[in-house]
Amino acid sequence: MNHNSIIVREGLPFIIPLGIFTLIFSIFGIIWAASIFFIATCFVAWFFRNPEREFPDGAKAVISPADGEIIKIENVVESDFLKGPAQKISVFMSVFNVHVNRIPYSGTVGTIEYNKGNFFSANLDKASELNERNSVLIKTDDGEKILTVQIAGLIARRIECWIKEGMHVRKGERFGLIRFGSRLEVFLPPDAIISIRVGDKVRAGETLIGWLK
Repeated sequence: MNHNSIIVREGLPFIIPLGIFTLIFSIFGIIWAASIFFIATCFVAWFFRNPEREFPDGAKAVISPADGEIIKIENVVESDFLKGPAQKISVFMSVFNVHVNRIPYSGTVGTIEYNKGNFFSANLDKASELNERNSVLIKTDDGEKILTVQIAGLIARRIECWIKEGMHVRKGERFGLIRFGSRLEVFLPPDAIISIRVGDKVRAGETLIGWLK
């Protein structure tokens, strides 16, 4: 399914009703209400924006799968999918960021696993383990494994994943969406070179976050 539209279709159930209320209040001359719904319509449409991106050159380059701020970089042991040490990069997405997620590195989708959970604020460490999340494991052509985890936040209530197990995916390709504030984590091999720091702002499909060896 094509997900290249300027506004992702998942936003239409929110945008259309707000637009209808804007029109109704305008027809009846209730300007203050029409203004509120018009602003809400514009904000939600802007939230579900889906801009084109150009990723950096380099066969070994890993790009950010999400817009937002780097809130943590750490060495961990990932026991569920990678079965060993990894470098974890956490990106926090506020409601002002583009929420369409992109593939960080080309390869084949090995596993997709959805887990129900809570809805703590996505910038908290416990959100990684306790919140609703969707894990996507990509196996590169060189035999490496990259894990990307979509994590719902405090007001996020829906994770969308547009790919399936066994699909071959390309770096920069759109693969999902998290609604209204969330977090995304990338697990890279322990010998990968990290090129960003905590506090950096990143853009999905565009910002270089590291290199595979």
